[in-house]
Amino acid sequence: MISSVSHLVRLARAGFVFAREGVFAMVDPLMLPAPARLGLRLARLIERPRTASSDGRLATALTELGPTYVKLGQFLATRPDVVGARVARELESLQDRMPPFSQSEAEATVAAALDKPVKAAFTSFGPPVAAASIAQVHRAEVMTESGPRAVAVKVLRPGIERRFKADLDAFYFAARKGEGMSSEGRRLRLIEVVDILARSVRLEMDLRLEAAALSELTENTKDDPGFRVPTVDWDRTAREVLTLEWIDGTPLNDRAMLEAKGFDLPLLGRTVIQSFLRHALRDGFFHADMHPGNLFVDDEARLVAVDFGIMGRLGPKERRFLAEILYGFITRDYYRTAEVHFEAGYVPRHHSVEDFAQAIRAIGEPIHNRAAEDISMARLLTLLFEVTALFDMRTRPELLLLQKTMVVVEGVGRSLDPKLDMWKTAEPVVREWIERNLGPLGRIEGAAEGAGEIGRFIGRVPTLLTRAGTVLDQLDDATRDGLKLDPETVAAIGEAEAHRNRWITRGIWVIAVLLLWVVLKAF
Repeated sequence: MISSVSHLVRLARAGFVFAREGVFAMVDPLMLPAPARLGLRLARLIERPRTASSDGRLATALTELGPTYVKLGQFLATRPDVVGARVARELESLQDRMPPFSQSEAEATVAAALDKPVKAAFTSFGPPVAAASIAQVHRAEVMTESGPRAVAVKVLRPGIERRFKADLDAFYFAARKGEGMSSEGRRLRLIEVVDILARSVRLEMDLRLEAAALSELTENTKDDPGFRVPTVDWDRTAREVLTLEWIDGTPLNDRAMLEAKGFDLPLLGRTVIQSFLRHALRDGFFHADMHPGNLFVDDEARLVAVDFGIMGRLGPKERRFLAEILYGFITRDYYRTAEVHFEAGYVPRHHSVEDFAQAIRAIGEPIHNRAAEDISMARLLTLLFEVTALFDMRTRPELLLLQKTMVVVEGVGRSLDPKLDMWKTAEPVVREWIERNLGPLGRIEGAAEGAGEIGRFIGRVPTLLTRAGTVLDQLDDATRDGLKLDPETVAAIGEAEAHRNRWITRGIWVIAVLLLWVVLKAF
């Protein structure tokens, strides 16, 4: 009872802020039942006078409510299936900027996390240079054999876990009530939405996991042209502290400085697009927050990404889905594009592939009549997801995160080169993945993997046969001492022995068929 009251108080405060900032002006009263319409009218009585436009109202309210609500807004920006395309677009502009906490608190957190005084870990530890909802960043120096080296130190906000837990508990309370009282709430799977948000926040609150993500991306991209990430200082990294290489590059959003230094801006635009697609398709692991503030250009004209708190993953099925979708639109093979949706299980089988291909054609054909700089892959994916809703497709969250990131990445690329040809830029990466994974080499490797699985199965067969015969061996031992068996026991032993022989025969046939399948699949 006490916890329910606490949740209601927190939610009431949020409702008050939403009402005051005019968020409820975005709600269509005709979509609400009569009692809710009355509540909406009362809420609008305290609305703060504003201009006619409602742009920015929701982002302003979420920022005022604090870190948890900022994270909620950023997360919902990736879920247009929950909040609608209009709200999702507004939330994309939500900036995760918060007032910094004090230098003394930061140094106390670092000392406790590293179990040593700050002066013992760093030769200098400067004031914060950036502050967000979960952590802030300081510039520091460490001593190396070659002299002092600049590092970036990310420090978790004191008490942030307690605050997030209280707010997330209130979100769970609201989600349970929403699903219990509304079929629309159940359709939107509100509890699942909060679950995903909670998991994401938990991962961000352990900076060792961000360090691990950075390390994984480093391994994946070590041979990539024109792209790199900072190195992690594991000796000065803990749950509440992340230390990594300081990047002195030029911010990608400083166009004037980039031009002054003579960088090839169209090339940088292509590098942004191709790097993102390469990470998503080849590795299934991509930086999901590639806005210009997180991208720099070093003195060797390489793109350097920072801030790895939000990462996206795609499984093999999702990667194939993305590659074939993009390649299908590039080659205008709409029927194949439709088939991919059905093969992935995204569209229910009771729909017609031909009808779905026709709907996709309605999206794809117009782009081939436009100038290259007017074609948007991100917009295409957005339209695709809207059309697929007509065919009962429930888009997976990882694909929505991918689409949201593609919107940002495409915007970055176009800011560097307004005439950037998205399809020409994407085609080499997509074609390479298609040839590598779906061409003859990919089939042979797939067959080899299948053969490996069969080999492991064959290796287990003796153990399985041994286990199957254990009881028979025990019975055989018992009969050596002249144990007299009644007719039923003799019949049971005979049946078991016959079953064992049948099992061996079936196993041999299964192995033979699987090996034949592997050979045929390879050629």
